[in-house]
Amino acid sequence: MRVFVTGSSGFIGQHLVEALVGRGHEVMGVDRVPPEQTTARGSFTQCDIVDARRLGLIVTSFAPDAVAHLAAQTGVEEKADLAVYATNIEGVSNLIQAIRATPSVKRAIFTSTQLVCRVGYRQTSAEDYMPNTRYGESKVEGEKIVRREDGGGVKWCITRPTGVWGPGTSAHYQRFFRMICKGVYFHVGRKPLLKSFGYVGNVAHQYCRLLEVPPDQIHRRTFYVGDFEPLALQAWADKLAEKFGARPIRTIPEGAARVAARFGDLINSVGLRSFPFNSFRLNNVLTEYTFDMTNTREVCGENPYTLDTAAAATAAWFLGKR
Repeated sequence: MRVFVTGSSGFIGQHLVEALVGRGHEVMGVDRVPPEQTTARGSFTQCDIVDARRLGLIVTSFAPDAVAHLAAQTGVEEKADLAVYATNIEGVSNLIQAIRATPSVKRAIFTSTQLVCRVGYRQTSAEDYMPNTRYGESKVEGEKIVRREDGGGVKWCITRPTGVWGPGTSAHYQRFFRMICKGVYFHVGRKPLLKSFGYVGNVAHQYCRLLEVPPDQIHRRTFYVGDFEPLALQAWADKLAEKFGARPIRTIPEGAARVAARFGDLINSVGLRSFPFNSFRLNNVLTEYTFDMTNTREVCGENPYTLDTAAAATAAWFLGKR
């Protein structure tokens, strides 16, 4: 199968290209920046998908069987104008135009985000949106374009990655890893604090399966992608500490954490924005969020990585880059 991947230099994109090539597929990736590493059988062309003409020429020239769209302008800046997120809106429209103009394309995956709804909101349907960030709003607009244009006239689905981690992960997760390694991270209270996370290797596997299964199994459906069972925050952090060779993580009472967070708020208010603990971060820790992954599991089958193997691979990468 010939697969066209947008956002191929991104975190998930690089893992997906590697997984597709490893499964024998021919891959063409596009991104605004070159990938950090290249795959022997994959090819890459630099392109901003906001450039409709160039994007269309690349897609029609490659003539893929399938498209996996991951390119996105990320961020959660509250005051940003939606124009900042042109990739998430115009870029989706441009890609759909390119798909319509390319008869070889038979299916497409359009990547959205779990942030089409605020954390903790319980959806009643896939189109029940409740974003509380401009980024989330932009991804809602992208989803609406996909549904309105019926994915460009091919078999299509929308994916919403959960909190994805693993080798090559974002600066946000790397800060968390550093705190564990330095022994300054602590658990808050005794509750397990369940959260839907996804190891990047499992997410890449699920994208591959969504591209490989009979197309009617995915058509016009929305899939959350990640690990099927929510992770308990304490168990996840403890496993990472074990693989990092760090000291055991301490636990402090929730009341003490709230006092420390208020102190952090005060420090932040006088201009020291880099102070690492405040009420915002504490609320993020304490807020549980889980998604129903039943339909993803039914279509994609079991994930190849366990928490133990995922944490080991992540530790090897993180410790190797320090």
